[in-house]
This record gives sequence, structure tokens and C-alpha cells, in this order.
Amino acid sequence: MRERERERAPWVPKTELGRKVAAGQVASFDEIVAAGKPILETQIIDLLLPDLKEEVLNVSSTQRMTAYGRKQQMRAVIIVGNQRGYIGVGVGKAAEARDAIQEAITDAKKNIVKVNLGCGSWECGCGTPHSIPIKAFGKNSSTQIEIRPAPKGVGIVAGSVAKKVLEFVGVKDCWTFTKGRTRNVLNMVLATVNALNSLNQMKVGTQTIEVKPVETPAQTLPVPEGFQEPVEPAPENAEKPEESKTTEESENETGEGATSTS
Repeated sequence: MRERERERAPWVPKTELGRKVAAGQVASFDEIVAAGKPILETQIIDLLLPDLKEEVLNVSSTQRMTAYGRKQQMRAVIIVGNQRGYIGVGVGKAAEARDAIQEAITDAKKNIVKVNLGCGSWECGCGTPHSIPIKAFGKNSSTQIEIRPAPKGVGIVAGSVAKKVLEFVGVKDCWTFTKGRTRNVLNMVLATVNALNSLNQMKVGTQTIEVKPVETPAQTLPVPEGFQEPVEPAPENAEKPEESKTTEESENETGEGATSTS
């Protein structure tokens, strides 16, 4: 009854990010990702991503030894996603399964990541976000997974756990290769999400940068005395310029001309 009353009660934001979202200053989840601010209230996700779906992947019992004996708890593993590039994984523990599931849902909404979808297969090249843009690799504990883009029509070639995660994020065609202990549901889910989250580490920009020439130190040094620039040799077929006549040759020519006239 108390949980239902809390759900029906109006939301009173307690963090600065929550107050901005409630006031309408933050209108999308991408703005929060760009700012790098942590999400501490699940109501923020309920407002910005109202189309999230939930899926319970595993509910198991755990035991730990205390001074008063063994204490048993239930552990739930849940994923949330909207099949449009958003995925979150949550783990919750409680004395009852219902409380553990609710705790896992809260944890999953606080750990949502955005995945860049695309078409990275050379066999397709359609440009639609039906797969992933490049090959991705993820690991958690001893579980490893490699996700490769595939053309349209292939489908999701993966195990049941990894396939459910890829479906919730919006991937329709891909190949996967796994190693290690893949029967562990929690490790498999976290390895798959880590592989998808690794796509956010690559950023490709379209902004052009103007490159300006930089003067080298050789251009700024003073020219030494007596330095002569090398002269390029003239081509063989080039006509030779007429040589200027000396004063003696010109006087002889004028003298010969004078004697001849006399």
C-alpha cells in the first residue's frame, strides 16, 4: 500500500537536474548525456523516455553467512529499453522477489545509456539504423562478447540473453561471438551492454578545419653576406642573346667606314 501511495503522490524533485526537468529547461535525454550529469531520480527518465519497456531476465536466491546464521535474499536482473537506442540494466536484492524486481527497475532507469545505431555492413550499405556502425567488443568477468554488423535479413544471431538485450536496444541484424562462462545471466547482460556502450567512445565530426601555412625557421633567418642564389641553366634550344660590342670594336667599325668614304 505504501508503494502504491508513493507512485500516486506528485513528484517533488530533490536534485538540481530534477528541478530543471520538471521546469522544462531540459527537454531530452541527450542533453543530460552531453552534460555528463548523473541521474539520481527515476522520475526524470519517466518524463523524458516514457516509452520504456521492462523485461525480467533472471530471479535467483542468494545466501550469505552472518553471525546469526545464513541470510537468504532474492536477486533480480532486469533490462529496460525502448528499441530506439536506449538500454539500461539493473540489479536488485531484497527479501522478497517482488521487492527485488522493483529495486532492479529503479537501478536500471538510473543506468540508462544511449547506443549509436547504424549500418556498418559492407554487404548492405543502406544507411538505416538496423545494426551497429562498427564491430564492438565487451567483457564482464570471464564472459566476453563480440558484436559485428550484418546486412538486412540476417536477424540477430546470438544466444537468448544477448538477443533479448539487442532487441531492447533496437538492433535487428547482427552477428555475435562469445567466450567464457556465457550461462551466467548477469555477466552476459553486462558484457553485451558494455560492448554497445563502447560505440560511444568513437566520435566522428563533420566540421572542416582551415589549415594556415606556418613560417619555418629557415624563412626567418637573415641572408648571409656574399650569398648568391643559384641560376638555372638555360635550355639547349634557347636562342642566345646578342653580345654587346665593346668600345674598341665599335671604334674600328666607324674608322673603316670613314676610310672607305674618303
